[in-house]
Amino acid sequence: MLAFGWAHARARDAVHTPLDVAALEADLRAAGFEVCQVHSAASGRTTYLRRPDLGRQLDASHHPALQAMPAPDLALVVGDGLSSLAVQRHAVPLLVALRERLGDRFRCSPVVVAQQARVALADDIGEQLRARLSVMLIGERPGLSSPDSLGIYVTHAPRRGRHDAERNCISNVRPEGLPIPAAAHKLAWHVDQALQRGLAGVGLKDESDAALPEAAAVAPLPAA
Repeated sequence: MLAFGWAHARARDAVHTPLDVAALEADLRAAGFEVCQVHSAASGRTTYLRRPDLGRQLDASHHPALQAMPAPDLALVVGDGLSSLAVQRHAVPLLVALRERLGDRFRCSPVVVAQQARVALADDIGEQLRARLSVMLIGERPGLSSPDSLGIYVTHAPRRGRHDAERNCISNVRPEGLPIPAAAHKLAWHVDQALQRGLAGVGLKDESDAALPEAAAVAPLPAA
């Protein structure tokens, strides 16, 4: 019972603890990324949890700044989602690993740090940026044993109204699940293939494991 209570408390904390945006931006800039900040139409955490639709809409005040940026191949979005802990721990290492794999083959946007964000918020952001592809890193809904799981969503030709079948998902990114090197490999493969083929979602079958480096293999689960 004590173990269950502890796990449940960690999950609740992951949902309700605000993202430390200043610390995240500092870490991103220290890693060499440009950064801009936005927030959804949800006015606060309570509204965000009660109105998922508002978390999918970009606050219109951010439209002019995004529209003024050069159109990128790849819109990079980091959203707090339902676990700020996952974002705080894993977003920067994952973006660094992704950059190493992509090199300079694609034009990337500044990292857009989005507060009160749902997955589909990247559609709105990508549309304002006129991006060919959006990548959303977002905190996943915590489980009792995984309060810091990061999810990745890839959407080709992002725009408002896209549905889940039009995006690819890489989930459970954390040391105890899918390690950063393996996640970065899968993500780089999806980015490359989505831009080459002009599609994502159910039309893009994940074949990244066929070329997965041994060093990036998924860590085996501990014995029960």
